[in-house]
Amino acid sequence: DGLAFVHSGGMIIEKDLLPGELIKVDTGCIVAFTQTVNYDIQFVGGIKNTIFGGEGLFFATLSGPGKVWIQSLPVSRLAGRLMAYSKGGKEEGSVLGGLGRMFDGDNN
Repeated sequence: DGLAFVHSGGMIIEKDLLPGELIKVDTGCIVAFTQTVNYDIQFVGGIKNTIFGGEGLFFATLSGPGKVWIQSLPVSRLAGRLMAYSKGGKEEGSVLGGLGRMFDGDNN
């Protein structure tokens, strides 16, 4: 028992799972869950998912009872967006140039 500070990407969604209720989420979207929640990782499978899956080949299955907290923007997707955004920027060679442009409000 105690106090914890948690940081995530995007929005945090809190969900109360009823006994036996389950959700399947991308493994990168899990932020936290209580002790009473059962957690399992499953292979998505299928040749299309393997080749064109995008985010990953595994889902996390969380089943209740208990609370779960998931994030809307996993770190892998955030990193991909930052990399895509930084390519083609005017500040080539500058690590902070592209990041600074994100926050200055001038996105032209």
